[in-house]
Amino acid sequence: MSKIYFQGIFGAYSHLAALSIDPKAEIVPCKTFDECFLKASKDSSSRIIIPESNRITGNIGIEYLIFEYRLNIYAEYFQKIEHNLLGIPGSKISELKDVYSHGQALSQCSKFIKSHNLVEHVRADTAGSAEMVSRNNDKTKSAIASSLSAKTYGLEIIKKNIENEKGNLTRFLIMGKNISQPEFSNKKYITSFLFKLKSKPAALYQSLGGFAINGVNLTKLQSYPEKNTFDSFFFLCDLDGHIEDPKVQKSLEELGLHCQDFHVLGVFEADKEREK
Repeated sequence: MSKIYFQGIFGAYSHLAALSIDPKAEIVPCKTFDECFLKASKDSSSRIIIPESNRITGNIGIEYLIFEYRLNIYAEYFQKIEHNLLGIPGSKISELKDVYSHGQALSQCSKFIKSHNLVEHVRADTAGSAEMVSRNNDKTKSAIASSLSAKTYGLEIIKKNIENEKGNLTRFLIMGKNISQPEFSNKKYITSFLFKLKSKPAALYQSLGGFAINGVNLTKLQSYPEKNTFDSFFFLCDLDGHIEDPKVQKSLEELGLHCQDFHVLGVFEADKEREK
């Protein structure tokens, strides 16, 4: 049975995403993102599922690990984020005083929290908050977490979908050590890669010309400073298309002329959510 590592504890949104990807896999929690990447880099039969960005709050901040470990990306998966207010079975909203969750979850449910005068407490993660509320067994305490967390820790969903904005999604990447990519056919693909430019004026401007000439769409381009420096940057990039598409190949050849470092992270099918 294959293993999928995720950061957090059982009941986390990453756990929920892993179950959606492969319910038969052995799903293993890790304390940190670093631990996930390290385990996958040592065990080629395993995969990791990592949140990369959120539709509302933006980047999660794992780019430095993508750059360091250079694992292959096999797929992307968009997970619906539906926040629920969880409490001890039998507790009522009127009894609640405190709410615990991850900082982002609290900010995404700020209207609900304010309207019920709950005191916010920031914790490391959503599922961990649910576990703590369950352990304390205090009817005045609540957590904001997934419905899976409620099931995992024996809590009651006091109120469903309390987020400010509906339709929030987190983009997850499924990664591993072995390189594999789908055959080029008429499906929609994403090619993901990272590069570091040679140090010369207007290098970025010149390097991107090939994409414009060949009509290739870049869906993501982000710069990150290399470790311990502010004058050397690497770029993380996603484009629409398969690496074997002649247009994409020509664009990447053009880019390569300007690069000091270039690495393809993966070619994978675009998630259907992108078409919505």
